[in-house]
Amino acid sequence: MENKEKKLEDIGDQTIEVHDNEEVETSDNPEIKSDPENAINNENKIDEDLNVDELLKERDETKDKLMRALAEGENIRKRAIKDRQDAEIYAITKLARDIINVYDNLQRALDLADENLDEKSLPMIEGLEITKKDLLETFKKNKIEKIEPEPGDRFDPKLHQAMMETPSEEVERGQILQVLTVGFLIGDRLLRASNVTVSSGTKEKNDENN
Repeated sequence: MENKEKKLEDIGDQTIEVHDNEEVETSDNPEIKSDPENAINNENKIDEDLNVDELLKERDETKDKLMRALAEGENIRKRAIKDRQDAEIYAITKLARDIINVYDNLQRALDLADENLDEKSLPMIEGLEITKKDLLETFKKNKIEKIEPEPGDRFDPKLHQAMMETPSEEVERGQILQVLTVGFLIGDRLLRASNVTVSSGTKEKNDENN
């Protein structure tokens, strides 16, 4: 009967029930006290680590989006500036082509006056020269530049148009022999190519090649 009865033992200041053949564990055991608290602390630490990782990830994603938005905004601003500049320059392209005809007529008049030069024609020639100069100044203000190659310059198909090819003893093959009409650029675009005659080289070399 004694083995079946419960016994009371005093341990320190606490009284607990024990059964025979059972190990006695007291609340003073540090494992009992510390394990639950450590588990809670560990869980809290894991949650904190997860929260920090999530915040860092969210921060990096937000920063990346912000940088992309800033870069896109800068690109849009640059494109808008370029479009406005292009509009200012190239909006007069059609008008410039028409005014070039006026320049051509002035140049023809001057060439004709030089061939028939006399004292009576001097005031007229002077007036034509002043008009031509003013016209070129107006072109320059509107980003229109003259393309005026010299004989002996290398032929450039981007700027020149070959009207004919002629043998030459002095000018090498592929070089400009004569300028028929000057060309013009507006901005960085070709408004009109220069019409030129291109050297085909010496007649002897052409015969050898054939």
